Amino acid sequence: MKGLQNYVCLDLETTGLNPKRDRIIEVGMVKVREGKVKEHFSCLLDPEQKLEERVREITGIREEELKGQPCLKEMLPTILEFLEDDVLLGHSILFDYSFLKRAFTNEKIPFERKGIDTLKIARRVVEDCESKSLESLCSHYKIQYRAHRALSDACATIDLYNILCEKYYEEELFAPKPLVFRVKKESPINRAQTERLTALCEKHQLVLPFEIASLTRNEASRQIDRILSTYGR
Repeated sequence: MKGLQNYVCLDLETTGLNPKRDRIIEVGMVKVREGKVKEHFSCLLDPEQKLEERVREITGIREEELKGQPCLKEMLPTILEFLEDDVLLGHSILFDYSFLKRAFTNEKIPFERKGIDTLKIARRVVEDCESKSLESLCSHYKIQYRAHRALSDACATIDLYNILCEKYYEEELFAPKPLVFRVKKESPINRAQTERLTALCEKHQLVLPFEIASLTRNEASRQIDRILSTYGR
């Protein structure tokens, strides 16, 4: 068989595209051994912030579904155990890796992986499909799946990878590459910031779309500055 036979396919649904300020709301992972799907993992996560309408429209995930779910920090040990030391497969895998890398770094947990990106491969070899999005490629190759749900996307990516291997396999192009995303550990919000932000919200009668306790120190500073510039002291 062509291609890597042992790996984990990873896909995330998030509140946005920036791992520095956006949050993971769903994790989907599929473990492959000897070319066969061995195990699935899927969970919803509470982002501790309001879910924007555009995210609800894209994913179909409702805010009430996330309330009461574990936060990412609680699930990191489970995610790490499932991933083991495997190569990660994904469609634009660096995007998904960057969110997990930041989360693990903040908890002082080493997280370095190699990855295979079906998006990069498709851009190199697929000429008869203009868009290289996962949805377009699945339509092109008649792979059925539910778009923008993490586990379904991960399963579809495995099918896509197998097709690309069968049609276009080249050792160098399909070889796992180190995933590089540089991030510094972020400290959690401190007591003084919590008190200041709470006081400002009470004074100006503001309801924030996130939990104050979930902010990092840098995020808290930006929120305080934003309120001061908009409403004054």
